[in-house]
Amino acid sequence: MSRPLVAIVGRPNVGKSTFFNKISGKRISIVEDTPGVTRDRVYADVEWLGRKFTLIDTGGIDPRSEDVLLKQMRRQAEIAMDTADVICFFTDARAGLTQDDQEVAELLRKTRKPLLLVVNKVDHAGLNDDVYEFYNLGLGDPISISSVNMLGLGDLLEEIVKLLSSIDMLISAEESIAMSLSKMRRGLIQQLFI
Repeated sequence: MSRPLVAIVGRPNVGKSTFFNKISGKRISIVEDTPGVTRDRVYADVEWLGRKFTLIDTGGIDPRSEDVLLKQMRRQAEIAMDTADVICFFTDARAGLTQDDQEVAELLRKTRKPLLLVVNKVDHAGLNDDVYEFYNLGLGDPISISSVNMLGLGDLLEEIVKLLSSIDMLISAEESIAMSLSKMRRGLIQQLFI
């Protein structure tokens, strides 16, 4: 069975690659303050609480840009969203809720995938109140983290594992129902020919 995929998406410079590197335990993705450094999808196999999954780091989504490079980065993020089992939508507490965040949230709603809203760069207690404005996205409870200071990462990973477990239960239930229907169908066919 293949590992479930967890995509990390959001606008440029919200700390996606920093999180990815911290969790993978390696400096796989390049981290810079300049938008556009991460351009393609980058993968890393990780494990949390005995649960294995694959993280996908993506470049920033600039929803309105017509720049060829930024459009290509957006396409790579869309591919990650399409293939992911769970999506972590990263935002930035210091920058606050932006129009780009709202537009990315709209793209994510259309995926109909399990989604976690992550507010990164909550580097000190004074920024905790800034998290509340992200409720305006309508994507559930924001999870506050600081990738740089490694604060709240365990809470986020625990939520990812919970979502993956819920997905596993749904798949198992669907398989069980399909098997029961198949047995019923065979039984009915046998009764018709007896």
